[in-house]
Amino acid sequence: MSRLSRAVGTGAIVTLAVAALQLTPEAQRSAPAVAGAKGEWRTYGADLASTRYSPLDQINAANFGKLEVAWRFKTDHLGPRPEYNYQSTPLMVGGVIYVTAGSRRAVVALDAATGEQLWMHREDEGKRGEEAPRRLSGRGLSYWTDGRTERILYVTPGYRMIALDAKTGQPVASFGRAGVVDLKLEDDQDMDPVLGDIGLHAAPLIVKDTIIIGAAHTEGSRPVSRRNDKGYVRGYDVRTGKRQWIFHTIPRPGEYGYDTWQQGSEEYTGNTGVWAQMSADEELGLVYLPVEMPTGDYFGGHRPGAGLYGESLVALDVKTGKRKWHFQFIKHGIWDWDLPCAPILADVTIEGRPRKIVMQPTKQGWLYVFDRVTGEPIWPFEERKVEASDVPTEIANPTQLFVIKPPAYERQGVSPDDLIDFTPALKAEGLKLASRFKLGPLFTPPVVSKWDGPLATLMLPNVTGGANWQGGSFDPETGIFYIFTNTGISDLGLVPGGEVSDMRYIRGQTPNPENAKAPPIPLTVQGLPLVKPPYGRITAIDLKTGTMAWQIAHGETPDNIRNHPALKGVTIPRTGRQGRIGTLVTKTLVIAGEGGPVITLPDGRRGAMLRAYDKANGKEMGAVYMPAPQSGSPMTYFHNGQQYIVLAISAPPNLAAELIAFKLPES
Repeated sequence: MSRLSRAVGTGAIVTLAVAALQLTPEAQRSAPAVAGAKGEWRTYGADLASTRYSPLDQINAANFGKLEVAWRFKTDHLGPRPEYNYQSTPLMVGGVIYVTAGSRRAVVALDAATGEQLWMHREDEGKRGEEAPRRLSGRGLSYWTDGRTERILYVTPGYRMIALDAKTGQPVASFGRAGVVDLKLEDDQDMDPVLGDIGLHAAPLIVKDTIIIGAAHTEGSRPVSRRNDKGYVRGYDVRTGKRQWIFHTIPRPGEYGYDTWQQGSEEYTGNTGVWAQMSADEELGLVYLPVEMPTGDYFGGHRPGAGLYGESLVALDVKTGKRKWHFQFIKHGIWDWDLPCAPILADVTIEGRPRKIVMQPTKQGWLYVFDRVTGEPIWPFEERKVEASDVPTEIANPTQLFVIKPPAYERQGVSPDDLIDFTPALKAEGLKLASRFKLGPLFTPPVVSKWDGPLATLMLPNVTGGANWQGGSFDPETGIFYIFTNTGISDLGLVPGGEVSDMRYIRGQTPNPENAKAPPIPLTVQGLPLVKPPYGRITAIDLKTGTMAWQIAHGETPDNIRNHPALKGVTIPRTGRQGRIGTLVTKTLVIAGEGGPVITLPDGRRGAMLRAYDKANGKEMGAVYMPAPQSGSPMTYFHNGQQYIVLAISAPPNLAAELIAFKLPES
């Protein structure tokens, strides 16, 4: 493996880091009283609680529309080919931006005022990187300091953890082996060092002196085998890289939850990792793990039983890795509704009682809320019977939990009322298409695909969920939670594994008997989505009362809908647009960019808009143009007397990834 670290103007970095702490009197007067650490953004989610909140208010409703581009950082040459799905959230510490970027997941340091590159570190992992299940730039990195030394830590595509000197970008020699910890080792399982199906897109979580690392795998709709590597979670010493503990997300004999795995399925079943961001409470000494589901996503016949800790929120002791409490959201999941994002921690007064809570957004459109000390639900759930599976050898759990409060932030289940209804003709065509599928409420199980019907079960939210990796944000001043979600239908059909997989069934659609090479039946009506809009929305939920504060369509109506010949003369309210959109909350605003597809503006430019909404009512307060859709979650910081908003933008197939920074014009 070859390595390249390049420090550009190292001395300038040191000077910059010092100067950033010495604001002019004017800058000190204009800086907010509280703005994280001096207006910085030190962790992926703004803080260990993953609130994605900043009290900065220089950018507000009155001036948001006046924002201008402060700088742009293009990533085209950070890797052997450009990247078109840039999901990273940068950090800002001491006047320096730190971010992962490019198709080889380079780490770069940038001047926070100008976007000028200060240093870059890259790893060429050869075949190990090429075979990795989680490639490209990932979603971010982590910063740590003890007040004397500063480090940047990240995980490569090939699942190696690297510690860099934050000032120079050079590997820290005293960490692991010459700055590197091989995460395929010391994982309590045998794993191929090159082909092992394990990696990570998420940023490491650092709680005091402990680094906590999760695991991700190849997406599991068509796994080649019922056997796979297991996604255990580990804690490491931030100074030495030494492993401190490991938590078995699939319990071993004698461990709690082992009896939820039947017929020896815990021995060969894999996945069940934490591919999402985690959160932590330093005071309580707890880290909260959103655990994904076991192998495979839509057929559980090879893993009978409830299957802890699949699709569970698990609270661990940070120092020891011991389980304190857990909650399993779905037992024996077969819908790919695993936990996709960081839980959010907050202190909220509920029914007159101060509560320390943890809230978990989910793909199925519910926000689950718990006491984060004990795991006790804040509001009750209801266990209801759900439809049994008729797939041979599948034993679905007979009941599932339904959230009573807060209300769902996404539509759930598919009925005729959910289908396209722009015109009577389109509605009729949608009903005809849907008649080939099975419709039903939430937790309707997948079916074996049959050409004469049903082809599949229609599911809403779809397999990528309402919520996904971008998660939500929370305003600690008002107690309101915000989240962007997609509204879209997936078809869950199963076909025999055959020569593709040793599993009895994998996801698929049975082919047309008269044309086996024909593509699957699409869930569209004349190119329009089968489901009616809105397609993308932002929801605000008041955690003090467990009620919905407001909900709006986010994003302008796409051109393919606005200009569709079947809709000529039809008045269409804003539909919102799909994407993976993280929200940013500041003192006065909720901020989010539009997703793809890229639109054409009246002057001919292609792009998308970064929009700001009033936190209290969802009214749009301003928008600014971006040359590509939002693809990474926005962050904000205060530097040299000015507030900046920075986010990753990109879009396949030809809008390569870049960071774009906005600020107000110089007065």
